[in-house]
Amino acid sequence: MVEVKKRVVNLKMFIDGEWKDAENQDTRPVINPANGEVISYAPEGTAADARAAIYAARRAFEEGVWSGISAQERASYLLKIADKIEDYADELTQLETMDNGKPLREAGFDVGDAAACFRYYAGLITKPDGQTYHVADPMQAMVVREPVGVCGLIVPWNYPLLMSVWKIAPALAAGNTIVFKPSEVTPVTPKKLFEIFEEVGLPKGVANMVMGAGAVVGNEIASHPEVDMISFTGGTKTGKHIMKTAADTMKKVSLELGGKSPNIIFADADFETAVDYALFGIYAGSGQVCSAGSRILVEESIYDQFVARFVERAKQIQVGPGNASGTEMGPLVSQEHLEKVLSYIEIGKQEGAQIACGGKRIVGNGLEKGYFVEPTVFVNVNEEMRIVQEEIFGPVVVIQKFKGEEEAIKLANGTIYGLAGGVFTNNGAKGLRVIKKLRAGITWVNSYHPTYNEAPWGGYKQSGIGRSLGTFGLEEFQEIKQININLQVEPIGWFSN
Repeated sequence: MVEVKKRVVNLKMFIDGEWKDAENQDTRPVINPANGEVISYAPEGTAADARAAIYAARRAFEEGVWSGISAQERASYLLKIADKIEDYADELTQLETMDNGKPLREAGFDVGDAAACFRYYAGLITKPDGQTYHVADPMQAMVVREPVGVCGLIVPWNYPLLMSVWKIAPALAAGNTIVFKPSEVTPVTPKKLFEIFEEVGLPKGVANMVMGAGAVVGNEIASHPEVDMISFTGGTKTGKHIMKTAADTMKKVSLELGGKSPNIIFADADFETAVDYALFGIYAGSGQVCSAGSRILVEESIYDQFVARFVERAKQIQVGPGNASGTEMGPLVSQEHLEKVLSYIEIGKQEGAQIACGGKRIVGNGLEKGYFVEPTVFVNVNEEMRIVQEEIFGPVVVIQKFKGEEEAIKLANGTIYGLAGGVFTNNGAKGLRVIKKLRAGITWVNSYHPTYNEAPWGGYKQSGIGRSLGTFGLEEFQEIKQININLQVEPIGWFSN
């Protein structure tokens, strides 16, 4: 494995093919969440920086240096990017762990998925699309798909590389130019991705990256009239603000937002399998996953047995730095987020819920400088509690009890969110029956969390609008044009004179 040198580096933004500091030269520190150390300084981009990137993307789009080339040529660039991601896989994996805190095992899977995503869209964009249809007139009628134009892409900090790729790959495949904003908390891996873009020779202005605060850079991207589309992944509150802001210029909007996803365990499920996936569903990524199974609903007859076994195993999860051997769960991403998660744990206590395990910050075994929280389980909860209704986004789960299918479905659908959900049962008919009644966009039966580039990703209700991934993810970044060609060219004769 390539060893990444542990030295503080100054990051730069990428605008119109050039690496640049912020206009005002301001920077902010980027912190390794495992030890609180500064790993880099990132430009604190301004609205002027965002505008420069937008104008570069607009010029590149209008000149056709990307949208004007063939789909096959665009695909060749995407395939080169995928190859380079694999070439730099070890470095990217280590940077992702330093940037976000996740274990090397998780980061390695993300890097592999990122390369596969570019390859998927390189293949998809060269396949037949559009429609022809029959009309009553002597007309050749058809539908074609075209790029939207300049796309603003804003991603969160929980998957710094993969969430970037989920947006960038289909946006570029479709022929758009992009203005990309990584999270200000985790900009290191995205910066390496843009180095790859430069290395493979993407034309100037096609892919632009501006770092900085969401309230400044993100707001400029969402509001600027030269941006045709905004694609955002993050919290529901921010998503609502972006949607309102984008409305002033009638931008196309794609939002993948929060979740409070249910994982339903029936008494006839394979018990150990259900426990295993339930642990994975909440503690993978330290619970900092939009689709996390943060509400476990267990049938009454096995509730006590399930809680006992789940708690027993949760206590054994190895928490530590992502680059340490044996680590199964890493830190939370920042001091600010640590305080948020701990505050929710206190809210749960005040609401009368019982902590079955965890509930504290980990400060021993050399972890006191990092942002570590014990895997936490709440029981004796009710559906009115904030810890049941609100997204905590950490290693905190509530385990609820139900008596039958009807109550399970009612509890599962009982929040403002509708991103994901799982059902565990050995009765195939029941599994499908229940999953079809869940108001959620991403679902599993006897599994939890597997994600595929080929499958649409997005939610119902306040979990967002639109879909990432699959053919649907490409269509998000395309406009649909109707073309009618008259095959009988003669005057229409509508007017008498």
